[in-house]
Amino acid sequence: MKLTTIQPARHPNPTAKAAALAYLMFDRPDLDRTEQFLVDFGLRRAKRQGDSLFLRGTDSSPFCYLVRRAQTPRFVGMGFRVKAWEDLEALSLLQGASDVQELDWPGGGYRVCLTDPSGFRVDAVHGQARTSALPHRAMLRFNSPDAAPRVNRTHRLPRSAPEVVRLGHVVLELANYQETCAWYMQHFGLIPSDVQVLPDGSPAVAFLRLDLGDTPSDHHTLALAQGFAPMYSHSAFELVDADAVGMGQRLLRERGWKHAWGIGRHILGSQIFDYWQDPWGAKHEHYCDGDVFTADEPAGIHPVSREAMSQWGQVMPSSFTRPELTLSSVAAIVRNLRRSPDLSLSKLRTLAKIFG
Repeated sequence: MKLTTIQPARHPNPTAKAAALAYLMFDRPDLDRTEQFLVDFGLRRAKRQGDSLFLRGTDSSPFCYLVRRAQTPRFVGMGFRVKAWEDLEALSLLQGASDVQELDWPGGGYRVCLTDPSGFRVDAVHGQARTSALPHRAMLRFNSPDAAPRVNRTHRLPRSAPEVVRLGHVVLELANYQETCAWYMQHFGLIPSDVQVLPDGSPAVAFLRLDLGDTPSDHHTLALAQGFAPMYSHSAFELVDADAVGMGQRLLRERGWKHAWGIGRHILGSQIFDYWQDPWGAKHEHYCDGDVFTADEPAGIHPVSREAMSQWGQVMPSSFTRPELTLSSVAAIVRNLRRSPDLSLSKLRTLAKIFG
């Protein structure tokens, strides 16, 4: 397939290299209601500090989710852990970056605050202290026609919230797609695993992973999708196995939370997935069994379609990607059609046709 526009490509000399997606940051008007959803979802409180709530998984990260009390609910941004102090110093020299600041959040450490070209806050973090990992159940042993390792034993899962092990990835929609993709690859060393393209060859979605050399990293830590305005799409949290995903769906249904899509298995990344909405409509994904790649794996190019989002399970519903049409969103469409080199009326029509 011939490509007609510049694709996300590896930067030869990035400013820094991200070692992990450290945390997400949200503003919410009701911390208690937010915590209720997130605990049912499988996260655990790490600390509540004034108007800030920190939550964690079972791994050794001090926290992976920050909620700040604010009147207007919104996704603020994310933090990437970088490999060295020198990375912080180099990033602090970028236009608009903060100085190196000491953190008083769980785990401590130091950060530099940046803003990406789409307006999302991005923290570069170094020196966080790890914490003790929490216990979680082992992956269930699976009997198959070829082997039965589980003899004279049964599966009886606890009826409780699934245990989130860690934050896996975040997906954002953008108007300035190419510029924002290039920014993350230039300044955090992210590399493309797969790119989905529209019929004219222009990129629609880039799945970007960490460059950890010979150490395998998740198929994507950050995914960026062409949209009409910058907005949060979803974030994803790893569970131990598919039974945990299934138990999570049952429990979240029983507790009255709103389901978005699943259960199914993705094509790009291969994760078994299930999506739920928090009280403000923000999508959160349970997943397990995702692909991991070393840095030498080349990027794949694929046509984008709703059907290409899953191998089995329900085809992605149009409600999953349908934006809420408000006066502000219509204004954003008009504004970004004028400003963004990545947007056109024909592209918006194509995206609407593909995703409903």
